[in-house]
Amino acid sequence: MKKIIVLSDTHIPVMAKKLPAEVVKAIKDSDMCIHAGDFVEYSVYKELSALIETYGVCGNMDGMDVRKKFPEKQIIPVEKVKIGLAHGRGSPETVPVYVEELFKDEFSTIDLFIYGHSHQPGKITRRGKPFFNPGSVSDTIYAPYRSYGIVEVDGERIVTKIIKIKE
Repeated sequence: MKKIIVLSDTHIPVMAKKLPAEVVKAIKDSDMCIHAGDFVEYSVYKELSALIETYGVCGNMDGMDVRKKFPEKQIIPVEKVKIGLAHGRGSPETVPVYVEELFKDEFSTIDLFIYGHSHQPGKITRRGKPFFNPGSVSDTIYAPYRSYGIVEVDGERIVTKIIKIKE
């Protein structure tokens, strides 16, 4: 089984100076990290990758240093599943539509879609496929609460959880 911590919209150092201690602890208890964009600065990726194997995509608020290092979308194989990762664009309601369109050629082969952008944590199903947004670890204005996600992959079985940050 693989335990994956899922982050998005960290917006460091704009909305927060650093990752919350609770998130750093969860990172250390995980097998890998997936970041759905809006790191803002490449130093955030460097901090994460020093702690854990980290995959990511660029978001609309990322600087050129991040955009040069990360694609707009990525497919990540984990055990027997494929995870489609993208940041997203548009309003909270249309982000999943954008992500689905971005992966239109691979849609049938992907088992879980992870996205960010809206800062709205949630789980939905589109065309029979799960879509997962971990929310934002730093937003206290537009998000209902600060959060991150946990995805557990055991063979072909996928379990997703949204964790509300307490600190």
